[in-house]
Amino acid sequence: MRIATWNVNSLNVRLPRVEEWVALHSPDVLCLQETKQTNEKFPTKALEALGYDSIHNGEGRWNGVAILSSVGLESPASGFGSKEDEFGARLVAATCGGVRIMSAYVPNGRSLDSEHFQSKLQWLARLGEVLKEFGDSDEVAVLGDFNVAPVDADVWDIGALEGMTHVSAEERAALEVLAEAGYDDIFRRFHPDGGVYSWWDYRDGAFHKGHGMRIDLVMTSAALSKRAKDAFVDRDARKGVKPSDHAPVVVDFSD
Repeated sequence: MRIATWNVNSLNVRLPRVEEWVALHSPDVLCLQETKQTNEKFPTKALEALGYDSIHNGEGRWNGVAILSSVGLESPASGFGSKEDEFGARLVAATCGGVRIMSAYVPNGRSLDSEHFQSKLQWLARLGEVLKEFGDSDEVAVLGDFNVAPVDADVWDIGALEGMTHVSAEERAALEVLAEAGYDDIFRRFHPDGGVYSWWDYRDGAFHKGHGMRIDLVMTSAALSKRAKDAFVDRDARKGVKPSDHAPVVVDFSD
């Protein structure tokens, strides 16, 4: 089973890139973030033509998350059903091939002194509460743009980001709550030394300079982590015409 996550930074612009990518890599499940579409505008028919069922939680101009699955899509659900949903359309879930999949788009936070930063910490805390509800034998994966680089090795230069979001102690502590709930940053198993990024700013030639961060994560329950075989970032998807500023993160699991 191959699952992947990709912040496409507007599916209105990036749908041809998504169609091309799924044809090349054949993920069983693909989670998308920042679709910037309403549910009515989401290209359900186009995705069906590619062999994917889908669910989307979107509000239009901002945010938007989706799950595409070629292995079934059962028990779909959108949002937390709590006040954290006021922060935007940022969570969607479904069971695909026996695995409970969640596509997550964590709030950016803007700056450490912003009320949006507190919303980010609150949102992550709520996600941790939800994950704790699953049992030890449940296979669960939370994929998406977490807007947090877990450790210093996940950024190109930690000194350049001092005092900024994405690398603060508070955000990393909030992410650690997920680990304490029994979820693995499974990509780390296959790339323990870091230096592999999933996002590069559009500005100042950051991609070509290698100035990136790994903020797109795949968090897996212990039961699912046992089946992980490999993980990679498809850096080539960040190249070419009208790319997203994020690249897809892919994890392969045994049957």
